[in-house]
Amino acid sequence: MSVVFCCLKNCFDGIGLSQNNLPRREVNPIVLDTGHMGHEVVVVKSGQRICGSGGALASAPLVQSKAYFEVKIQQSGLWGVGLATRNTDLNQSPGGHDAESWVLCWDGVFRHNNTELNKIQDCAQEGDILGVSYDHIELNFFINGKPTDSPMTGIRGSVYPALYVDDGAILDIVLDNFHHSPPGGFDKIMLEQSLL
Repeated sequence: MSVVFCCLKNCFDGIGLSQNNLPRREVNPIVLDTGHMGHEVVVVKSGQRICGSGGALASAPLVQSKAYFEVKIQQSGLWGVGLATRNTDLNQSPGGHDAESWVLCWDGVFRHNNTELNKIQDCAQEGDILGVSYDHIELNFFINGKPTDSPMTGIRGSVYPALYVDDGAILDIVLDNFHHSPPGGFDKIMLEQSLL
């Protein structure tokens, strides 16, 4: 019996599966911030998933010139994805109800300051990946890697990725290892000291 165990151990060690040889994935320090979320929001999966009712901001603002992140729609419901300042009302879903948030909602409507700015025909569905790019001039959205061609402009202040959920929606924020390539020149969100 000990010979078999020894052989199995050597076999796994020999093909690179020992604990010392496993590649270590660097943990992204940016997560959904439980200090900046609505009262009825639940953040799980190491700060990557939001459910409940309301919104949550990411833990880092978008300070670099071209930032990109993705959101996977794990379960449909009422949701909003975009950017917001820390002054937005995170208890009200799906975002875009105040002057402090700019979002694309489940119904294909782009909302800001309680105004419908635009509407796309092909809305994102459960299982789809929303890409979000921001260059301090335009906020652009992508559905499964395809641009919606409906940029939002006039965004001011220090903004953070913002995810809003209600009515059973579950969203996962993807901050690296993207499902789709970011647009040219765009990169994952970096912490401010990483820019130096």
